[in-house]
Amino acid sequence: MSIRRLPEKLVNRIAAGEVVERPAAALKELVENAIDAGATRISVRIVEGGILRLEVEDDGCGMTAADMALALERHATSKLPTDAIEDVTTMGFRGEALPSIASVARLTLESRVAGGDGWKRVVDNGTGAAEGPAALAKGTRVVVEDLFARVPARRKFLRSGRSEYAACLDAVRRLAMARPDVGFTVEHDGRRVLDVQGGQDRVTRVAALTQRELAANSIGVDLDRGEVHMGGVISLPTYNRGIADHQYLFVNGRPVKDRLLVGALRGAYADLLARDRHPVVALFLDVPTSEVDVNVHPAKTEVRFRDPQLIRGMIVGGLRRALDEHGFRSVQRPAEAAVAAWQQEPVAPAPAPTLFAAHLPYPHAPATHLFGADGDAATQALLRDRVIDFAPSPDALPMGRAETATAPVPQLEAHPLGIARGQIARTYIVAEAEDGLVIVDQHAAHERLVLEQLRRGMGGQAVPSQGLLLPEIVELDEPACDRIEAATAELAALGVEIERFGPAAVMVRATPAMLGTVDCHKLVTDIADDLAGYDAALGLNEKLELVAATMACHGSVRAGRTLNVAEMNALLRQMEVTPHSGQCNHGRPTWVKLAMDDVEKLFGRK
Repeated sequence: MSIRRLPEKLVNRIAAGEVVERPAAALKELVENAIDAGATRISVRIVEGGILRLEVEDDGCGMTAADMALALERHATSKLPTDAIEDVTTMGFRGEALPSIASVARLTLESRVAGGDGWKRVVDNGTGAAEGPAALAKGTRVVVEDLFARVPARRKFLRSGRSEYAACLDAVRRLAMARPDVGFTVEHDGRRVLDVQGGQDRVTRVAALTQRELAANSIGVDLDRGEVHMGGVISLPTYNRGIADHQYLFVNGRPVKDRLLVGALRGAYADLLARDRHPVVALFLDVPTSEVDVNVHPAKTEVRFRDPQLIRGMIVGGLRRALDEHGFRSVQRPAEAAVAAWQQEPVAPAPAPTLFAAHLPYPHAPATHLFGADGDAATQALLRDRVIDFAPSPDALPMGRAETATAPVPQLEAHPLGIARGQIARTYIVAEAEDGLVIVDQHAAHERLVLEQLRRGMGGQAVPSQGLLLPEIVELDEPACDRIEAATAELAALGVEIERFGPAAVMVRATPAMLGTVDCHKLVTDIADDLAGYDAALGLNEKLELVAATMACHGSVRAGRTLNVAEMNALLRQMEVTPHSGQCNHGRPTWVKLAMDDVEKLFGRK
């Protein structure tokens, strides 16, 4: 077969296949052109998901008639002033977008520069159809109609109008997130679906484009490492989603999709989120152009870093530091549905109860390992009290439990989580804060406290262990024993002393003191499962983080256990000084606050 030169029209269609595979890709190219033109306001109109019509109008610098003719030629661009393609700082630079789109659709290009006359050019599927004067303000308007109408092989692979619209909206959101200084409006089938003003700060813009509640439940990120800067906004671990659709990465102002981000986020939120939950994240990386290749993909949706491990380490380290700095913070408000569930129900008047006083026995149980041994002296003094665990007689009336004050009542303003006022359902601590009512899940909260102490053991501060009077033998399969044997030194730092005992068993000599009395067989079995079950790509230290979370669950204060007031306050004080205590090891909140305004609304005071 002889070699032939392809005709220009076919070359354009091949290029369109690389750059314009669907309406969202065409829209992305047009909006990027508007941004590069210096626009401060960009309006987008979509009909039938962009299949029938796309329109992008901006107030940028505009083009002369001669520039418009050049813009419709292949590989003609104003965005690459020199031949140094590695120093690209604009959104686009290939010069393929407009001619590629014009080869598979009817494209109308109108533009006017300041002080000049407007001009219009029309290209119908690669053929010039018309040109002439146009009336418009300074800037550019591009209209794309009947995309792939004459390319049935490509048209039949487009999805429904609703699916294509969703992809178009996502493309505009990503670009709007990258440029909070630019205003964007989007209309679909005549209905305005997006309107954000220019000049917003980054947190406000990200929240406006994802979920508005994010602004109150987010953490700012700001980190420099050498010439690389990382900024952005991340959600609190307790503010998460079931799918990873709100995770964005921007490199030098360019929205990109990179698998590096997925792995880095998993490392940053390890032991803060359940594996089926995902944070809301928007990260902005500023990298020297010599350290990143933006010319990897024709549509510029992927980049390649010269040192990907530096970037991954920066994301993981930066996010962990930001999360650490926010200590016990959690989602501040309960769900609206939960507040709405508080309803005033009419209650029939009941007969006056008989007043009586009963002296009931209060059996006590030791609580010496409740919060560990590294708290302050005041906390340790509180821990010497006993746990109250009494069961009233079945015919006794419900009653609150009060204790004689042995110390001055603490001041509310000195404690963000307030002062314990009681316990309900032997599970939830009710505390009064200066600005509302705080409810704490005692099991979830103490699970996090134990985990943080175990993590300190992994960081070099050995966790105190308690030896077993008689070492316990735990039988496992041989591969599980091999995995545990390989990690004995690291497990010892967590307070678990284990030795190999034959080919299919291990001997447990000690367990972490903070866990108290535990089922050694279940604990060791869970550790073996964790070492085997998680992703093989994880290093031993990352697996041990997950092992520590399992151990923390074994040793935490269980729901259903009665605590006295001193222990409840000790738990609150320790939460206030412990990182990540706002969420348990599975990403659920450990405490919620009902603001006083909400309480007053429940009683009709507001």
